[in-house]
Amino acid sequence: MEGLTGGLIAFVVIVILMGLRTINQGSVGVVTMFGKYRRVLKPGLSVIVPFLEVIQRRITIQNRSVEMEFQAVTNDQANVYFKSMLVYAVQNDNEETIKKVAFKFFTERDFMQALTRTIEGTIRSFVASKKQAEVLGQRREIVEYVKDQIDTLLEEWGYHLLDLQINDITFDEAILTSMSRVVASNNLKAAAENEGQALLITKTKSAEAEGNAIKIAAEAEKIAAQLRGQGVALFREEVAKGMTQAAQELREADMDINIILFSMWTEAVKGFAEHGKGNVIFLDGSVDGMDKTMQQMMAMSKVKDNQGFTTPQALPRP
Repeated sequence: MEGLTGGLIAFVVIVILMGLRTINQGSVGVVTMFGKYRRVLKPGLSVIVPFLEVIQRRITIQNRSVEMEFQAVTNDQANVYFKSMLVYAVQNDNEETIKKVAFKFFTERDFMQALTRTIEGTIRSFVASKKQAEVLGQRREIVEYVKDQIDTLLEEWGYHLLDLQINDITFDEAILTSMSRVVASNNLKAAAENEGQALLITKTKSAEAEGNAIKIAAEAEKIAAQLRGQGVALFREEVAKGMTQAAQELREADMDINIILFSMWTEAVKGFAEHGKGNVIFLDGSVDGMDKTMQQMMAMSKVKDNQGFTTPQALPRP
């Protein structure tokens, strides 16, 4: 009897141990009974009914990634080769979501095949509407287009797309060679344009500097001319003041003011003789010549009388 009891206890312990299951962190277990969904097991130690309940599938809710390589054709019949990486995950660990993930596809492999083919087809449809020259600059647009197209579909499967990275976009060798030539030509053209622009800037700056120098010189010459004119005007003003004062003194001394003209004439002749450089001055030293000179000087000097008329003043004949 004791042996039977001990055996029964051992059997119960074995059955209990057979019903213990461990679910790793980041995963959930889907339990079925006779092929029908029963419940979801959370991470940790769980108990199932031995021989009746089975863990039909363990589903990870962590992020997963897959690399893809495929080919697409542009609107202008150019072959484009893509290398991309897809990051996806189960939406959440809710029961309904887990049921979708567990039973939408027969195996995990079937789901991966459907996912990659769907993304490849979406990218191909986008590329088919673009030209070759447009594809390289539209990586962001491709990613956004794919997300918009498949988000709803992935939600029905219990997944969501976290990221799509297009790591490489290449073309056929002939197209790459042609593009390289175009780039080289554009670089040469750009270099020539930059050199021409630099030369133009240099010449423009030089012309501006020359113009500014001419302008500054002209302004300086203008100021110098003004100063020279002012100096001449001041000189003449002082000469006039001196002659006026001298004439006044001669009148007060009851002398002929034409003496001033005679003095100026002799001083001028003296100055020519002292400072002349090889010039010859011819003077008529005869009595008639001196008389003629004096008459001309007297004609230049006129003094206003009390009635407002001017009368020439004559020197006394020697």
